[in-house]
Amino acid sequence: MKVLIVNGPNLNLLGTREPEIYGSTSMESCLEKLRSEFPSYELDYYQSNIEGEMINRLQEDDFDAVVINPGAYTHYSYAIADCLKNIRKPKIEVHISNIYKREEFRQKSVTAASTDAVLSGFGMDGYRLALLSLKK
Repeated sequence: MKVLIVNGPNLNLLGTREPEIYGSTSMESCLEKLRSEFPSYELDYYQSNIEGEMINRLQEDDFDAVVINPGAYTHYSYAIADCLKNIRKPKIEVHISNIYKREEFRQKSVTAASTDAVLSGFGMDGYRLALLSLKK
């Protein structure tokens, strides 16, 4: 199974960006652990700070499932929500922090309704939990 993991803006800074919120694990380290734990999955990672580039990547349709952390786009990108709505494959939204314990504007996800499930507040382990759920 080929799983596309897509991260939105500023998530290329994981490990150094606000470690009190996002932890100190880099995305590279997380991906290394995921590839070790899920050797039967082909994990394709994509990160962009640009909304349109994320949509273009999602529309390539060369994957079996999507795990997406839209970052700040979670709260206002109807374009990403519409793109996700048109993908007829498993889609899981992941948030490292618990968005419901954050600022009020972060507590609303406009993209969540276009996914099959949402994981929020599990730290980097949310990516692993998303992949576990795809095994079913």
